[in-house]
Amino acid sequence: MRLFSRRDFVLTGSATAASLPTLLRAQTPDAIPTATLEVGTEAGAKVPADFIGLSYESMQLEDPAFFSPENISLVQQFRNIASKGVLRLGGNTSEFGWWKATDDVTAPTRTEAPWKAEGEPTAATTFAITPKAVDNLDGFLKATGWNCIYGLNLGYGTPEVDVAEATYVMKRLGPRLQYFQLGNEVDQFKGHLRDPQTWNVDTYLEEWLKIARAAQKALPEAKFGMPDVAADVTWLTQIADRWAAIEDKPNVVTLSHHYYWSGPPSNPDATIENLLKPDAKVAEHAATTKAAAAKIGASVTYRMTEGNTVYRGGKPGVSDVFAAALWGAEYLFRLMQAGYCGVNLHGGSGHAQAVSVGGVFHGEALMKDPTVPHPKPFYTPIANEGTLAGAGVDGKLNNKYLLEPVGYGMKFAAAFQGATMLPVTLDAGNTNITAYAGKRADGKTIVAILNKEAATPVRITAPYFDTIQILIAPALDAHEAHVNTVVSETSSRRTTEGQVFTLPAHMATLIVLH
Repeated sequence: MRLFSRRDFVLTGSATAASLPTLLRAQTPDAIPTATLEVGTEAGAKVPADFIGLSYESMQLEDPAFFSPENISLVQQFRNIASKGVLRLGGNTSEFGWWKATDDVTAPTRTEAPWKAEGEPTAATTFAITPKAVDNLDGFLKATGWNCIYGLNLGYGTPEVDVAEATYVMKRLGPRLQYFQLGNEVDQFKGHLRDPQTWNVDTYLEEWLKIARAAQKALPEAKFGMPDVAADVTWLTQIADRWAAIEDKPNVVTLSHHYYWSGPPSNPDATIENLLKPDAKVAEHAATTKAAAAKIGASVTYRMTEGNTVYRGGKPGVSDVFAAALWGAEYLFRLMQAGYCGVNLHGGSGHAQAVSVGGVFHGEALMKDPTVPHPKPFYTPIANEGTLAGAGVDGKLNNKYLLEPVGYGMKFAAAFQGATMLPVTLDAGNTNITAYAGKRADGKTIVAILNKEAATPVRITAPYFDTIQILIAPALDAHEAHVNTVVSETSSRRTTEGQVFTLPAHMATLIVLH
């Protein structure tokens, strides 16, 4: 990551090419929209120091070398996004793996249910998770400085097998294990893993409690998250309403749900323009989830454990471009404000992700030129360069990883980890520009300002500040993003009303107030 000085901005106005707009200029036309930034002092939610999270399919553990301290490039990209974070292992494939405790254990035989849902794995999907994979996962977490949410199998799980796996995982990961998740997108089990005529919150709780209680008895210090629904957050309310009457309660510390902005890839409304508009569901989900968590217990937190732009692998030209970086940063900021303990954006390798969505990335059919290298899946925050270049050496993927645009959005938002959110106003009329503020542990106030317009700059009057970071790319539909650190104040002018600067179109900036 290159450090940029004021001279860099004035002379080049670009992190990657001279064609990018001059950044934060003092001299601007009078006709552009104007806004005044005001930051309040009332303390809001405290952002955990490990708020940033990534979500991967449990099937990644099929290859013990993936989450391993020896996978140096992947370790570096995790640390590149955030020095602290939470890796969530789960996804659709978490219901189809099996614990191979020793070499002589054979794979279970599973029969396909009469119910069939599009975009889901089949009963023929089986993969082994071995102690070696968990050992390497422990080393990977130590190397990254991250912790872990570990998904257990509810779909085909049994108390005996799940407890055996949980026992090994808890012993090996120790303090790096935040909690166990038992079941993925359980609201979608109907028509997939369970009879749609009988599956509901009550049948879910009956099955969940049977395994969770067994695990709690064997592992008194174990913690759990639930219910990890795909979209129906009313399940959280229904569970909270039943919780007081449940006896022998497992230690539930977090309520969780998923969030995909749109989908499937063929949805014509899944466009850049719509992606960058406010989504009312975010606030609605937050209110429901917060209330349910409080009803279960005062110390119970809430988390978005899997989500991204467009479900079933993302959409080309939307999920893999700079607009997704701005979307990702803002989504994290909104959930920070709402008091979430963390957010896990979904991604991973092409193979595991393809299996999780039924074997095919439907977004590939929408590509104008299918031969163009692209991340698999389109929305992954971290891509393996082998999935961009094709087969790699001898048909195998290499071990070089790189951040995709949404990953840069996460990196930009990570500056708020550990901060306390503050109220902020920035009104530029109909211009699509937003701001978020927080007070860091050192007492300084930081503000993130996101201009999501395709071509409209905004002139802003703010309290005196220094620019410390920018999130930029040549255009909203550019297949790239960059987070650059600024080592001195960028071009602006001071007045009696404050410091005046222009934030160019499709750019975000992070400032620290004096």
